[in-house]
Amino acid sequence: MDGLVMAGQLILGLSILVSLHEFGHYITAKWFKMRVDKFYLFFDFLFPVPTVLNFALFKKKIGDTEYGLGWFPLGGYVSIAGMIDETQDASKLSAVPEPWEFRGKPAWQRLIVMLGGIIVNVILGVVIYFGINYKTGNNYISKDELNKNGIYAGSLAQEVGFKTGDKVLKVNGQDFKEYSEIGGAILDDNVSYTVERAGKIIEVVIPSDFLNKLSDQKDQFIQPLYPFKIALVSEPKKPSLLSKLFGKSGEQEEYPAYKAGLKAGDKIVSMNGQPVVFYQLLKDSLTKYAGKKVAFGIERQGKVDTMDITVTKEGKLGFAMERLIKFSHEDYTIGQAFVMGAHDAFDVVVKNVKGFKKIFAGDVRADKALSGPFEIAEMYGAHWDWLNFWTLTGLLSMALAFMNLLPIPALDGGHALFLLYEIITGRPPSEKVLERAQQVGTVILLGLMVFVLGNGAFKTFFK
Repeated sequence: MDGLVMAGQLILGLSILVSLHEFGHYITAKWFKMRVDKFYLFFDFLFPVPTVLNFALFKKKIGDTEYGLGWFPLGGYVSIAGMIDETQDASKLSAVPEPWEFRGKPAWQRLIVMLGGIIVNVILGVVIYFGINYKTGNNYISKDELNKNGIYAGSLAQEVGFKTGDKVLKVNGQDFKEYSEIGGAILDDNVSYTVERAGKIIEVVIPSDFLNKLSDQKDQFIQPLYPFKIALVSEPKKPSLLSKLFGKSGEQEEYPAYKAGLKAGDKIVSMNGQPVVFYQLLKDSLTKYAGKKVAFGIERQGKVDTMDITVTKEGKLGFAMERLIKFSHEDYTIGQAFVMGAHDAFDVVVKNVKGFKKIFAGDVRADKALSGPFEIAEMYGAHWDWLNFWTLTGLLSMALAFMNLLPIPALDGGHALFLLYEIITGRPPSEKVLERAQQVGTVILLGLMVFVLGNGAFKTFFK
Protein backbone atom coordinates (compact mmCIF):
# COMPACT_ATOMS: atom_id res chain seq x y z
CA MET A 1 0.00 0.00 0.00
CA ASP A 2 2.85 2.42 0.83
CA GLY A 3 4.27 1.91 -2.66
CA LEU A 4 0.90 2.63 -4.25
CA VAL A 5 0.54 5.88 -2.31
CA MET A 6 4.04 6.99 -3.35
CA ALA A 7 3.40 6.01 -6.98
CA GLY A 8 0.01 7.74 -6.96
CA GLN A 9 1.50 11.02 -5.73
CA LEU A 10 4.34 10.80 -8.24
CA ILE A 11 1.98 10.16 -11.16
CA LEU A 12 -0.39 12.96 -10.13
CA GLY A 13 2.43 15.43 -9.58
CA LEU A 14 4.16 14.67 -12.88
CA SER A 15 0.83 14.67 -14.76
CA ILE A 16 0.11 18.18 -13.48
CA LEU A 17 3.58 19.40 -14.40
CA VAL A 18 3.74 17.80 -17.85
CA SER A 19 0.19 18.82 -18.80
CA LEU A 20 0.77 22.45 -17.86
CA HIS A 21 4.22 22.50 -19.47
CA GLU A 22 2.77 21.29 -22.75
CA PHE A 23 -0.18 23.67 -22.32
CA GLY A 24 2.38 26.50 -22.34
CA HIS A 25 3.53 25.43 -25.82
CA TYR A 26 -0.08 24.82 -26.91
CA ILE A 27 -1.55 28.15 -25.84
CA THR A 28 1.29 30.25 -27.27
CA ALA A 29 1.10 28.33 -30.57
CA LYS A 30 -2.65 28.98 -30.71
CA TRP A 31 -2.02 32.61 -29.82
CA PHE A 32 0.15 33.01 -32.92
CA LYS A 33 -2.37 31.03 -35.02
CA MET A 34 -0.21 27.95 -35.52
CA ARG A 35 -1.97 24.65 -36.14
CA VAL A 36 -1.58 22.22 -33.25
CA ASP A 37 -2.05 18.64 -34.47
CA LYS A 38 -1.75 16.81 -31.14
CA PHE A 39 -1.81 17.50 -27.41
CA TYR A 40 -0.89 14.38 -25.40
CA LEU A 41 -0.21 13.54 -21.80
CA PHE A 42 2.33 10.69 -22.05
CA PHE A 43 3.53 9.43 -25.45
CA ASP A 44 1.31 7.45 -27.83
CA PHE A 45 4.42 5.79 -29.28
CA LEU A 46 7.61 4.13 -28.06
CA PHE A 47 9.67 7.23 -27.27
CA PRO A 48 11.78 8.41 -29.08
CA VAL A 49 10.65 6.55 -32.24
CA PRO A 50 7.34 8.14 -33.38
CA THR A 51 6.48 5.28 -35.79
CA VAL A 52 6.67 2.39 -33.30
CA LEU A 53 3.71 1.14 -31.20
CA ASN A 54 1.39 4.00 -32.08
CA PHE A 55 -1.71 3.82 -29.93
CA ALA A 56 -3.43 5.90 -27.28
CA LEU A 57 -5.39 4.95 -24.18
CA PHE A 58 -7.78 7.78 -24.97
CA LYS A 59 -8.09 10.33 -27.76
CA LYS A 60 -10.59 12.83 -29.06
CA LYS A 61 -10.27 15.29 -31.92
CA ILE A 62 -11.64 18.78 -31.43
CA GLY A 63 -11.13 21.12 -34.36
CA ASP A 64 -7.62 20.64 -35.77
CA THR A 65 -6.22 19.18 -32.56
CA GLU A 66 -6.26 15.59 -31.31
CA TYR A 67 -6.23 15.44 -27.51
CA GLY A 68 -5.16 12.18 -25.91
CA LEU A 69 -3.63 10.07 -23.17
CA GLY A 70 -0.66 8.02 -24.35
CA TRP A 71 0.49 4.64 -23.08
CA PHE A 72 4.21 5.42 -22.58
CA PRO A 73 4.42 7.34 -19.26
CA LEU A 74 7.56 9.41 -19.74
CA GLY A 75 6.26 12.90 -20.23
CA GLY A 76 3.99 14.23 -22.94
CA TYR A 77 4.08 16.39 -26.04
CA VAL A 78 2.40 18.94 -28.25
CA SER A 79 2.79 18.38 -32.00
CA ILE A 80 2.83 21.72 -33.78
CA ALA A 81 2.57 21.67 -37.57
CA GLY A 82 5.86 22.51 -39.28
CA MET A 83 8.11 21.96 -36.27
CA ILE A 84 11.01 19.48 -36.01
CA ASP A 85 10.81 17.66 -32.69
CA GLU A 86 10.58 14.12 -31.32
CA THR A 87 7.28 13.55 -33.15
CA GLN A 88 8.36 14.34 -36.71
CA ASP A 89 11.46 14.86 -38.83
CA ALA A 90 12.66 17.13 -41.60
CA SER A 91 11.56 14.73 -44.36
CA LYS A 92 7.97 15.79 -43.68
CA LEU A 93 8.82 19.44 -44.02
CA SER A 94 10.15 19.63 -47.57
CA ALA A 95 7.21 21.63 -48.93
CA VAL A 96 6.91 25.42 -48.89
CA PRO A 97 5.94 26.58 -45.36
CA GLU A 98 2.25 27.27 -44.86
CA PRO A 99 1.13 30.41 -42.98
CA TRP A 100 -0.26 28.27 -40.12
CA GLU A 101 2.94 26.26 -39.67
CA PHE A 102 5.53 26.81 -36.95
CA ARG A 103 8.28 27.31 -39.53
CA GLY A 104 6.14 29.88 -41.36
CA LYS A 105 6.10 32.26 -38.40
CA PRO A 106 8.68 34.93 -37.41
CA ALA A 107 11.55 33.73 -35.26
CA TRP A 108 10.47 35.79 -32.24
CA GLN A 109 7.06 34.12 -32.23
CA ARG A 110 8.65 30.67 -32.49
CA LEU A 111 10.96 31.57 -29.60
CA ILE A 112 7.99 32.47 -27.39
CA VAL A 113 6.29 29.18 -28.28
CA MET A 114 9.44 27.23 -27.39
CA LEU A 115 9.74 29.04 -24.06
CA GLY A 116 6.00 28.74 -23.35
CA GLY A 117 6.33 25.50 -21.38
CA ILE A 118 9.18 26.86 -19.26
CA ILE A 119 7.26 30.08 -18.57
CA VAL A 120 4.19 28.14 -17.40
CA ASN A 121 6.33 25.93 -15.15
CA VAL A 122 7.87 29.03 -13.57
CA ILE A 123 4.43 30.61 -13.09
CA LEU A 124 3.14 27.36 -11.56
CA GLY A 125 6.12 27.12 -9.20
CA VAL A 126 5.67 30.73 -8.01
CA VAL A 127 1.89 30.25 -7.58
CA ILE A 128 2.37 27.04 -5.56
CA TYR A 129 4.96 28.60 -3.27
CA PHE A 130 2.83 31.75 -2.96
CA GLY A 131 -0.16 29.63 -1.87
CA ILE A 132 1.92 27.67 0.65
CA ASN A 133 3.43 30.83 2.14
CA TYR A 134 0.06 32.59 2.36
CA LYS A 135 -1.69 29.61 3.95
CA THR A 136 1.00 28.43 6.38
CA GLY A 137 3.15 31.51 6.88
CA ASN A 138 6.69 30.84 8.06
CA ASN A 139 7.17 28.26 10.82
CA TYR A 140 10.77 28.01 11.88
CA ILE A 141 13.19 27.23 14.68
CA SER A 142 14.96 30.46 15.53
CA LYS A 143 18.66 30.79 16.14
CA ASP A 144 18.03 31.54 19.82
CA GLU A 145 15.80 28.47 20.23
CA LEU A 146 18.34 26.29 18.43
CA ASN A 147 21.14 27.43 20.70
CA LYS A 148 19.23 26.90 23.96
CA ASN A 149 20.30 23.26 23.85
CA GLY A 150 22.71 23.34 20.90
CA ILE A 151 22.88 20.95 17.97
CA TYR A 152 22.98 17.21 17.57
CA ALA A 153 25.94 16.30 15.36
CA GLY A 154 25.53 13.20 13.21
CA SER A 155 28.50 10.98 12.37
CA LEU A 156 29.49 13.02 9.31
CA ALA A 157 29.08 16.29 11.15
CA GLN A 158 31.41 14.97 13.84
CA GLU A 159 33.86 13.90 11.14
CA VAL A 160 34.23 17.49 9.89
CA GLY A 161 34.55 18.97 13.38
CA PHE A 162 31.10 19.48 14.92
CA LYS A 163 30.21 18.10 18.34
CA THR A 164 26.82 17.54 19.90
CA GLY A 165 25.97 20.54 22.07
CA ASP A 166 27.74 23.08 19.83
CA LYS A 167 25.97 26.42 19.43
CA VAL A 168 26.03 27.75 15.87
CA LEU A 169 26.75 31.48 15.79
CA LYS A 170 27.40 32.24 12.10
CA VAL A 171 27.10 30.62 8.67
CA ASN A 172 29.84 31.61 6.20
CA GLY A 173 30.72 34.50 8.48
CA GLN A 174 27.16 35.87 8.43
CA ASP A 175 24.52 35.95 11.12
CA PHE A 176 21.40 33.85 10.46
CA LYS A 177 17.79 33.91 11.56
CA GLU A 178 16.57 30.31 11.44
CA TYR A 179 17.83 26.75 11.61
CA SER A 180 17.04 25.94 7.94
CA GLU A 181 19.74 28.38 6.81
CA ILE A 182 22.41 26.10 8.28
CA GLY A 183 21.64 23.23 5.91
CA GLY A 184 20.78 25.55 3.03
CA ALA A 185 24.36 26.84 2.92
CA ILE A 186 25.89 23.43 2.27
CA LEU A 187 25.79 23.98 -1.54
CA ASP A 188 27.89 27.14 -1.28
CA ASP A 189 31.61 27.18 -2.00
CA ASN A 190 34.06 27.25 0.92
CA VAL A 191 31.36 26.66 3.53
CA SER A 192 32.25 27.39 7.14
CA TYR A 193 30.38 27.59 10.43
CA THR A 194 31.30 29.56 13.54
CA VAL A 195 30.35 27.64 16.67
CA GLU A 196 30.64 28.13 20.41
CA ARG A 197 31.86 25.11 22.38
CA ALA A 198 32.46 25.23 26.13
CA GLY A 199 32.90 29.01 25.97
CA LYS A 200 35.36 28.89 23.06
CA ILE A 201 34.76 30.11 19.49
CA ILE A 202 35.64 27.48 16.87
CA GLU A 203 35.53 27.58 13.05
CA VAL A 204 34.27 24.41 11.32
CA VAL A 205 35.21 24.27 7.62
CA ILE A 206 33.37 21.88 5.27
CA PRO A 207 35.56 20.02 2.74
CA SER A 208 34.66 20.26 -0.96
CA ASP A 209 33.79 16.56 -1.31
CA PHE A 210 31.47 16.56 1.71
CA LEU A 211 28.24 16.34 -0.32
CA ASN A 212 29.29 12.96 -1.74
CA LYS A 213 29.47 11.53 1.76
CA LEU A 214 26.35 13.32 2.95
CA SER A 215 24.24 11.83 0.14
CA ASP A 216 25.12 8.34 1.42
CA GLN A 217 23.88 9.12 4.93
CA LYS A 218 20.21 8.72 5.80
CA ASP A 219 20.46 10.78 9.00
CA GLN A 220 20.55 14.56 8.76
CA PHE A 221 23.77 16.56 8.82
CA ILE A 222 23.04 18.44 12.03
CA GLN A 223 19.76 18.84 13.93
CA PRO A 224 18.47 20.77 16.91
CA LEU A 225 18.63 18.68 20.07
CA TYR A 226 14.99 17.77 20.67
CA PRO A 227 13.45 17.42 24.14
CA PHE A 228 10.51 15.09 23.55
CA LYS A 229 7.55 13.10 24.73
CA ILE A 230 5.80 10.08 23.25
CA ALA A 231 3.27 11.08 20.59
CA LEU A 232 2.21 7.66 19.32
CA VAL A 233 2.87 4.05 20.26
CA SER A 234 3.10 1.60 17.35
CA GLU A 235 0.35 -1.01 17.59
CA PRO A 236 0.51 -4.40 15.86
CA LYS A 237 -1.26 -4.41 12.51
CA LYS A 238 -3.47 -7.22 11.40
CA PRO A 239 -2.33 -8.88 8.19
CA SER A 240 -3.83 -7.76 4.91
CA LEU A 241 -6.03 -9.99 2.79
CA LEU A 242 -3.05 -10.52 0.46
CA SER A 243 -0.91 -11.68 3.39
CA LYS A 244 -3.60 -14.12 4.46
CA LEU A 245 -3.74 -15.56 0.96
CA PHE A 246 -0.03 -16.35 1.31
CA GLY A 247 -0.57 -18.02 4.67
CA LYS A 248 0.52 -15.14 6.91
CA SER A 249 -2.45 -15.12 9.26
CA GLY A 250 -0.67 -14.12 12.49
CA GLU A 251 -0.50 -10.52 13.71
CA GLN A 252 2.59 -8.36 13.37
CA GLU A 253 5.05 -8.68 16.25
CA GLU A 254 4.32 -6.26 19.09
CA TYR A 255 6.87 -3.53 19.72
CA PRO A 256 8.32 -3.22 23.24
CA ALA A 257 6.63 0.15 23.89
CA TYR A 258 3.22 -1.40 23.16
CA LYS A 259 3.93 -4.49 25.29
CA ALA A 260 5.07 -2.34 28.22
CA GLY A 261 1.93 -0.20 28.07
CA LEU A 262 3.53 3.12 27.13
CA LYS A 263 1.01 5.76 26.09
CA ALA A 264 0.92 9.00 24.14
CA GLY A 265 1.97 11.83 26.46
CA ASP A 266 4.43 9.74 28.46
CA LYS A 267 7.98 11.01 28.88
CA ILE A 268 11.08 8.84 29.07
CA VAL A 269 13.15 10.59 31.74
CA SER A 270 15.84 8.03 32.52
CA MET A 271 17.55 4.91 31.19
CA ASN A 272 19.35 2.58 33.57
CA GLY A 273 19.51 5.42 36.06
CA GLN A 274 20.97 7.93 33.60
CA PRO A 275 18.84 10.99 32.79
CA VAL A 276 17.23 11.19 29.34
CA VAL A 277 16.41 14.61 27.92
CA PHE A 278 16.96 14.57 24.16
CA TYR A 279 15.49 12.21 21.59
CA GLN A 280 18.61 11.79 19.47
CA LEU A 281 20.75 10.84 22.46
CA LEU A 282 18.11 8.28 23.47
CA LYS A 283 18.25 6.76 19.97
CA ASP A 284 22.04 6.51 20.15
CA SER A 285 21.80 4.80 23.54
CA LEU A 286 19.15 2.34 22.36
CA THR A 287 21.48 0.98 19.66
CA LYS A 288 24.00 0.11 22.40
CA TYR A 289 21.33 -1.85 24.29
CA ALA A 290 19.83 -3.67 21.28
CA GLY A 291 18.22 -6.93 22.40
CA LYS A 292 18.76 -6.17 26.11
CA LYS A 293 16.44 -5.41 29.01
CA VAL A 294 16.68 -1.81 30.19
CA ALA A 295 15.18 0.00 33.18
CA PHE A 296 13.36 3.11 31.92
CA GLY A 297 12.03 5.91 34.08
CA ILE A 298 8.60 6.88 32.66
CA GLU A 299 6.85 10.08 33.70
CA ARG A 300 3.05 9.98 33.38
CA GLN A 301 0.79 12.73 34.69
CA GLY A 302 3.53 14.04 36.95
CA LYS A 303 4.50 10.68 38.46
CA VAL A 304 7.61 8.66 37.60
CA ASP A 305 7.58 4.87 37.52
CA THR A 306 10.29 2.44 36.45
CA MET A 307 9.58 -0.07 33.67
CA ASP A 308 11.84 -2.89 32.52
CA ILE A 309 11.60 -2.99 28.71
CA THR A 310 13.56 -5.18 26.30
CA VAL A 311 14.87 -3.18 23.33
CA THR A 312 14.45 -4.79 19.89
CA LYS A 313 17.43 -6.25 18.05
CA GLU A 314 17.24 -3.21 15.76
CA GLY A 315 17.60 -0.88 18.76
CA LYS A 316 14.00 0.37 18.83
CA LEU A 317 11.15 0.73 21.31
CA GLY A 318 8.39 1.40 18.78
CA PHE A 319 7.05 4.92 19.30
CA ALA A 320 6.84 8.23 17.47
CA MET A 321 7.98 11.32 19.33
CA GLU A 322 6.65 14.84 19.64
CA ARG A 323 9.38 17.48 19.61
CA LEU A 324 9.14 19.79 22.62
CA ILE A 325 10.84 22.71 20.95
CA LYS A 326 9.39 26.16 20.32
CA PHE A 327 8.63 27.09 16.72
CA SER A 328 8.43 30.74 15.76
CA HIS A 329 5.69 31.82 13.35
CA GLU A 330 5.23 34.70 10.93
CA ASP A 331 2.01 35.35 9.01
CA TYR A 332 2.34 36.82 5.52
CA THR A 333 0.12 39.33 3.77
CA ILE A 334 -0.77 38.57 0.16
CA GLY A 335 2.05 40.82 -1.03
CA GLN A 336 4.59 39.30 1.35
CA ALA A 337 3.47 35.78 0.43
CA PHE A 338 3.97 36.56 -3.26
CA VAL A 339 7.48 37.96 -2.64
CA MET A 340 8.42 34.95 -0.50
CA GLY A 341 6.81 32.57 -3.01
CA ALA A 342 8.89 34.03 -5.84
CA HIS A 343 12.01 33.88 -3.64
CA ASP A 344 11.41 30.22 -2.70
CA ALA A 345 10.64 29.26 -6.30
CA PHE A 346 13.76 30.85 -7.80
CA ASP A 347 15.85 29.57 -4.91
CA VAL A 348 15.21 26.11 -6.38
CA VAL A 349 16.85 27.26 -9.62
CA VAL A 350 19.79 28.79 -7.73
CA LYS A 351 20.35 25.51 -5.87
CA ASN A 352 20.14 23.55 -9.14
CA VAL A 353 22.79 25.82 -10.67
CA LYS A 354 25.02 25.35 -7.61
CA GLY A 355 24.47 21.60 -7.73
CA PHE A 356 25.42 21.32 -11.41
CA LYS A 357 28.44 23.52 -10.77
CA LYS A 358 29.64 21.09 -8.09
CA ILE A 359 29.05 18.13 -10.41
CA PHE A 360 31.13 19.68 -13.20
CA ALA A 361 33.80 20.73 -10.70
CA GLY A 362 34.06 17.11 -9.55
CA ASP A 363 33.01 17.92 -5.97
CA VAL A 364 29.87 15.78 -6.26
CA ARG A 365 29.38 12.58 -8.23
CA ALA A 366 26.44 12.62 -10.67
CA ASP A 367 25.06 9.33 -9.32
CA LYS A 368 24.86 10.95 -5.87
CA ALA A 369 23.31 14.22 -7.01
CA LEU A 370 20.73 13.30 -9.66
CA SER A 371 17.33 11.99 -8.62
CA GLY A 372 14.92 9.94 -10.72
CA PRO A 373 11.34 8.65 -10.30
CA PHE A 374 12.26 6.19 -7.52
CA GLU A 375 13.86 8.86 -5.35
CA ILE A 376 11.12 11.41 -6.10
CA ALA A 377 8.40 8.90 -5.15
CA GLU A 378 10.17 8.36 -1.82
CA MET A 379 10.24 12.14 -1.29
CA TYR A 380 6.46 12.29 -1.76
CA GLY A 381 6.22 9.68 1.00
CA ALA A 382 3.98 6.78 1.94
CA HIS A 383 1.31 9.04 3.47
CA TRP A 384 -0.75 11.53 1.48
CA ASP A 385 0.18 14.92 2.92
CA TRP A 386 -1.14 17.74 0.74
CA LEU A 387 1.31 20.32 2.08
CA ASN A 388 4.24 18.03 1.29
CA PHE A 389 2.68 17.12 -2.08
CA TRP A 390 2.37 20.73 -3.23
CA THR A 391 5.75 21.74 -1.78
CA LEU A 392 7.50 18.98 -3.73
CA THR A 393 5.40 19.61 -6.87
CA GLY A 394 6.37 23.29 -6.76
CA LEU A 395 10.02 22.30 -6.42
CA LEU A 396 9.74 19.90 -9.37
CA SER A 397 8.02 22.55 -11.49
CA MET A 398 10.96 24.91 -11.07
CA ALA A 399 13.45 22.06 -11.56
CA LEU A 400 11.63 21.07 -14.77
CA ALA A 401 11.80 24.68 -16.00
CA PHE A 402 15.54 24.78 -15.27
CA MET A 403 16.25 21.44 -16.94
CA ASN A 404 14.26 22.37 -20.05
CA LEU A 405 16.16 25.64 -20.35
CA LEU A 406 19.48 23.79 -20.70
CA PRO A 407 20.90 24.30 -24.23
CA ILE A 408 20.61 20.64 -25.21
CA PRO A 409 19.05 19.86 -28.62
CA ALA A 410 15.64 18.20 -28.15
CA LEU A 411 15.03 20.27 -25.02
CA ASP A 412 13.24 23.62 -25.19
CA GLY A 413 16.53 25.37 -24.41
CA GLY A 414 18.17 23.73 -27.43
CA HIS A 415 15.38 24.91 -29.75
CA ALA A 416 15.57 28.38 -28.19
CA LEU A 417 19.33 28.51 -28.83
CA PHE A 418 18.85 27.88 -32.57
CA LEU A 419 16.10 30.51 -32.68
CA LEU A 420 18.34 33.07 -30.98
CA TYR A 421 20.99 32.27 -33.60
CA GLU A 422 18.41 32.97 -36.31
CA ILE A 423 17.29 36.23 -34.70
CA ILE A 424 20.90 37.46 -34.33
CA THR A 425 22.22 36.36 -37.75
CA GLY A 426 19.03 36.85 -39.73
CA ARG A 427 19.17 33.35 -41.21
CA PRO A 428 17.96 30.01 -39.78
CA PRO A 429 20.04 26.85 -39.54
CA SER A 430 19.18 24.33 -42.27
CA GLU A 431 16.39 21.86 -41.56
CA LYS A 432 18.97 19.06 -41.91
CA VAL A 433 21.07 20.64 -39.13
CA LEU A 434 17.98 20.96 -36.96
CA GLU A 435 17.08 17.32 -37.61
CA ARG A 436 20.58 16.09 -36.78
CA ALA A 437 20.68 18.25 -33.65
CA GLN A 438 17.33 16.79 -32.62
CA GLN A 439 18.69 13.26 -33.06
CA VAL A 440 21.86 14.00 -31.07
CA GLY A 441 19.85 15.66 -28.32
CA THR A 442 17.48 12.70 -28.14
CA VAL A 443 20.42 10.32 -27.73
CA ILE A 444 21.81 12.51 -24.93
CA LEU A 445 18.44 12.58 -23.20
CA LEU A 446 17.99 8.81 -23.56
CA GLY A 447 21.45 8.23 -22.11
CA LEU A 448 20.69 10.54 -19.20
CA MET A 449 17.31 8.84 -18.71
CA VAL A 450 18.85 5.37 -18.63
CA PHE A 451 21.52 6.57 -16.19
CA VAL A 452 19.03 8.22 -13.82
CA LEU A 453 16.52 5.34 -13.93
CA GLY A 454 19.20 2.68 -13.55
CA ASN A 455 20.94 4.57 -10.76
CA GLY A 456 17.64 5.12 -8.94
CA ALA A 457 16.61 1.48 -9.27
CA PHE A 458 20.01 0.32 -7.98
CA LYS A 459 19.89 2.63 -4.97
CA THR A 460 16.28 1.65 -4.20
CA PHE A 461 16.54 -2.12 -4.52
CA PHE A 462 20.18 -2.97 -3.85
CA LYS A 463 21.34 -0.55 -1.17
